[in-house]
Amino acid sequence: MKRAVSVSLGSSTRDKRVEIEFKGQAILVERIGTNGDVARAQQLFAELDGQVDCLSVGGVDLELRFDGRAYPLYAARKLVKHVHHTPVVDGQGLKNTLERRVFELAAPFLDGQPHYQHAFLPMVADRIGMAEAVCEVTDKAVFGDLMVGLGLPLLVHGMRNYRRVLKVMLPLVSRFPMSMLYYDSIDNKNEPKYERYWKEADLLAGDFLFMSKVLPEDLGGKTIVTNTTTTENLDFLQARGISTVITTTPRYDGRSFGTNMMEAVLTAYSGKGRLLTNAELNNLIDEVGLRPTVSHF
Repeated sequence: MKRAVSVSLGSSTRDKRVEIEFKGQAILVERIGTNGDVARAQQLFAELDGQVDCLSVGGVDLELRFDGRAYPLYAARKLVKHVHHTPVVDGQGLKNTLERRVFELAAPFLDGQPHYQHAFLPMVADRIGMAEAVCEVTDKAVFGDLMVGLGLPLLVHGMRNYRRVLKVMLPLVSRFPMSMLYYDSIDNKNEPKYERYWKEADLLAGDFLFMSKVLPEDLGGKTIVTNTTTTENLDFLQARGISTVITTTPRYDGRSFGTNMMEAVLTAYSGKGRLLTNAELNNLIDEVGLRPTVSHF
């Protein structure tokens, strides 16, 4: 049996272990949270090196990809400095393939390709594929990275302007300390912020754990495209009036796994023992029928 393990800086309360099967190949999928303990995460990566088919990093990215370039996040790379044998992924591959195709792949569950008037993306520098997909189905997209992530009172309108910001921002982000790269998911208290921008949009997009910290109480009738939702997360969104949740990865035994975990699963399934190209990932997405999860309320 193949085995794929995600070591996450996130809360251990979200841990999950499940066996799935792709075209007759059984794969043991396991997520291990370390509650923000960087040293513990380093230790687990070192212990699991050479013992599993693929490892993945959760809670933080190892690099960000944009316009064919990779911007390494040096503080995060220290987590896997003792891994020498097992391939390690962070989800960037699926963020630029599965999430880039999210509306195409979800179309059968949405009565066709959707269209929205106004999207608010509070922080998506690590999910460029999702951002590009959102812009293709929306008349107006507003990016909040500078405001939400850095505390600067600046919104970015449209993908063209956002790309200009990323060219300046990503080399700086590459040098951020871990305290700025990892946002704590252990105490995920909701304190609504930026209510005007949530209210104006009919489509919301971005990382669930990040957005859940600042989502307002009333989100009546809106659609959200996000990642890694549990049953409790869906209940949270339904209570706020969300009408449709598009989770970019499939659901197994009551919850979805992150792109980092699912990229590790596809890498283990491939049997290549190395990182996969975007073309290879897209082929595997189609081969095994990997699809987003759509929940209507």
